Amino acid sequence: MSFSLQNDPELTATESHKLTIEPPEPPPITGESDPKTSFWRIFWVTFVTIFLAEIGDKTQVTVLLMSAGSQSSWVVFLGAAAALIMTSLIGVLLGKWLSTRVSAKTLDTLAAVVLLLITVGLVADVLS
Repeated sequence: MSFSLQNDPELTATESHKLTIEPPEPPPITGESDPKTSFWRIFWVTFVTIFLAEIGDKTQVTVLLMSAGSQSSWVVFLGAAAALIMTSLIGVLLGKWLSTRVSAKTLDTLAAVVLLLITVGLVADVLS
């Protein structure tokens, strides 16, 4: 935000200066102009989304059970962390590859259909 005092000859001696306030530049919507902001925003949105999605997930329960039955909890942690990093890498690489061949809207629709089919399968399994 910038302020400037300008002399105005039409003002009286007591009003010899005028305060001009210029509005600030609006921030970029996507954050693309500031790579550091964009990096941290994407990082934290990804972290919180995955963290909340994984709480109570079968992976967490499996790691809990493996750690409880093992003498080496840190080895279980390192193995689970390495596995999650690899599955995340596969997801990122597959997503990047798909984004060059399929539109974002088609990917969203495909993901919705796959999740719906999984839900139908799980409900059918519970009901049978």
